[in-house]
Amino acid sequence: MSTATSSRPLTAPSPPAPAAGGTRRRSRTRTRLELALLLTPGLVLFTGFVLVPIGVAGVYSLYSWNGFGPLTDFVGLKNYVEALSGDVFQSAIGHNLIIASLSIIVQLPLSIGLALLLNRKLRGRAFLRMVVFAPYVLSEAVTAVIWLLMLQPGGFVDQVLRNVGLGGLVQQWLADPAIVLYTLFVVITWKYIGFGVILLLAGLQGVPSELREAAALDGATAWQTTRHVVLPLLGPTIRVWIFLSVIGSLQLFDLVWIMTLGGPANASTTMATYLIDHGFKRYEFGFGSAVAVILFIICFTFALFYQRFALRRDTEGALTRAVS
Repeated sequence: MSTATSSRPLTAPSPPAPAAGGTRRRSRTRTRLELALLLTPGLVLFTGFVLVPIGVAGVYSLYSWNGFGPLTDFVGLKNYVEALSGDVFQSAIGHNLIIASLSIIVQLPLSIGLALLLNRKLRGRAFLRMVVFAPYVLSEAVTAVIWLLMLQPGGFVDQVLRNVGLGGLVQQWLADPAIVLYTLFVVITWKYIGFGVILLLAGLQGVPSELREAAALDGATAWQTTRHVVLPLLGPTIRVWIFLSVIGSLQLFDLVWIMTLGGPANASTTMATYLIDHGFKRYEFGFGSAVAVILFIICFTFALFYQRFALRRDTEGALTRAVS
């Protein structure tokens, strides 16, 4: 007797689908491990080279200490009171604020004008950009020595003025308390103008040419297009430049120290040169630490307020675009 058997293909049983919750947990764990791996080296360096020195300076500032021996002479906030009430340090703060204000009033329009010019199609545009940016590549020490020699009595600047018939403008550029700070500002502008121009040129690359063409078709002049189209779109770059310029002005040290040592008669002293003069030349490390903490608080406070009231809209827009 024959039996009929059904020939049905045998298939392996499919594995059970993983739970959605387990997948999400593994994804979160992997993300946390990646973040820890990427952030830990940076956090260690930031803690060791930024947070710890700030904390140590804060401790030293509470003592009258000459840099030798243990910390024994606790004076509390006396160093802070002496620094903030001293005429020289108050003048130093004023000098930093003058440099910062002049940077915004003079350097910003000059940087925008040069960037708009060098953004146009000109013969030799690459060479002109290199010429404008070249001073920024030089170190502060080299720049200070070059200008120190050029501004000496009878030096290159005086000779040029006399040769073009402007000998009456010759001054004691670095020896006259009335003009030494503004002489230094000219050197600072020559040194750092290239950075602002390059930064603004990068911002101009993000301005669509179609908007300019549309404005021209609507009858807008070149000035109207620049004022109502280009400059508003360049706003985020300008605000970043202002932030960097003000912070750099508050921390100004190298050029001033090499060219004038803060003189004559403290007419060009900045907060940083005042700090070095008292902390390292006079071995008042406790007092110098207090000045360093004050300088840090001023810069940090400005950064917080500027982030809150000026840069917040730009960063929120960047985060929104990134998320979308």
